[in-house]
Amino acid sequence: MAQKIVYTAAKPKPVIDPAQGPQIVLGGQIVTMNAARRVIRDGLLYIDKGAIIGVVAKGDPAPAGFEKAPVVDTKGTIFPGLIELHNHLSYNLLRLWAVPKKYSNRGQWAGIPEYRSKISGPMKLLGGRPDLLAALVRYVECKCLLAGTTTSQGIELFSNAGARRFYRGIVRNVEQTNDPNLPEAGTRIPDVDAKDGASFLARISQKKCYLLHLAEGLDTTARKHFLSLQFKPGQWAIAPSLAGIHCAGMLKEDFEIMAAKGASMVWSPLSNMLLYGGTAPVADVLASGVRMGIGSDWSPSGSKSLLGELKVAHLYSANHGGLLSDLQILELATVNAAAILGWHNHLGSLEVSKCADLLVLDGKTDDPYGALIHANEDSIHLVMINGVPRSATPALMQAFGIKGETFAVGSAARVVNLAQTTEDPDVAPISLALAKKQLTKALGALPNLPPPVAKRAMKASGLSWSLVLDELGPTGMDVRPHLPLFGKPTMEEARGKAGVKEPVLGPLELDPITVVDDPGFLSGIKAEENLPDYLKEGLSQLYA
Repeated sequence: MAQKIVYTAAKPKPVIDPAQGPQIVLGGQIVTMNAARRVIRDGLLYIDKGAIIGVVAKGDPAPAGFEKAPVVDTKGTIFPGLIELHNHLSYNLLRLWAVPKKYSNRGQWAGIPEYRSKISGPMKLLGGRPDLLAALVRYVECKCLLAGTTTSQGIELFSNAGARRFYRGIVRNVEQTNDPNLPEAGTRIPDVDAKDGASFLARISQKKCYLLHLAEGLDTTARKHFLSLQFKPGQWAIAPSLAGIHCAGMLKEDFEIMAAKGASMVWSPLSNMLLYGGTAPVADVLASGVRMGIGSDWSPSGSKSLLGELKVAHLYSANHGGLLSDLQILELATVNAAAILGWHNHLGSLEVSKCADLLVLDGKTDDPYGALIHANEDSIHLVMINGVPRSATPALMQAFGIKGETFAVGSAARVVNLAQTTEDPDVAPISLALAKKQLTKALGALPNLPPPVAKRAMKASGLSWSLVLDELGPTGMDVRPHLPLFGKPTMEEARGKAGVKEPVLGPLELDPITVVDDPGFLSGIKAEENLPDYLKEGLSQLYA
């Protein structure tokens, strides 16, 4: 008799950000970002187990169960946490790159000796060092956190056994949540699907959101990446899930096609302008009705954080006839971003039943949106994710009963709370101070790094983990479509080629974690040849 085979369901993976937060009541000015864009001048935010239970004006009745709960007065303005839709987080330990010339598409700069010696070469060396990965992940995550970013994307680890694991840290990552309420975004597509229109369309249609680079640059070569999405006459490999990153080389009629298909785009203006001297035609994007999100890209050619990228968006808008109000710029990083991800029922605004992801800006004003655009990192007094305080002033952390790790942001003290049960076991024991120390030493020792230090968890697992670095070598996955146009490749990738000499590496400095800790950042911006004067001067004023 044939043996009966019994199939058992795989055990569900634990939610990355479990609803375990304490009962907290926050007082302050509340920028709800709800449908009416209501701002409560003197309000109370009730939070329990990671969710918002009530959003009321002071003096209104408290929700049931909170009648005697103490109120923590933030003395500030409470915003939804910032949601970043584009970053290459693993590179954010590197300082701003002095771009040597103006380029017109990505294929022109990604393989030049200057880039390979300052960016891809060091990352190839560091990314292959399992003993440094925990420090790297800890540092770049806290870089987001201290600037008010509560959700980002862009870290993946790859093992020599072929298994992938995404970053499981303090800041939410759109690529892995294990939460059915927050469907995971696709950000890497199999090579075979990236090169075939019908397969590409089928692949991106499987998810609520697929974040992929598109038309990176300003010339016709960059635009061909978009045009190649028409794989048959009248048939486009575009679905509502597609979120095109950059889209700088696209024209008005291209965005009209994107809008008709329900697709969206993610804007990274500083990186575009620094590399190419221009960015996507935002006026055409707005006219088409394509929904926009925003991302800082990475520190080598972009803003140090999403907070900085909002400033760049403000300056670009003001210099182009006031395309976007400060409220609309904040929408890019809150309600718009949540809608692009399909997370709009749970994130993006401060409303009852949504996740308690928020930041608190010091002080109150009649123009809270402008205040955020003009804020520095030391103006952010609290960052909370899923109802758990993650970064705050010592006074606020004391009010929450959290000790954490004290860390300086400029001349101000901040306490970071980095404890999380679902965190990667190699990252969990690494403090922010230790991460900074290890990365500073490693970068300063390039190219002659000391021998790696074995990590207990890695040794126990028998796996050797390394970073997946998009442009350094083929992995079978890509972050952009490569559909042919008229039977020809749309762009040659600048990956390692036979006969190309290894880059000459030298010691590097760790990128300071905030702008207020980096006196060279604004002077570096002013020295960039491709940036317009209004941006160079304006950023200095906005960071003053």
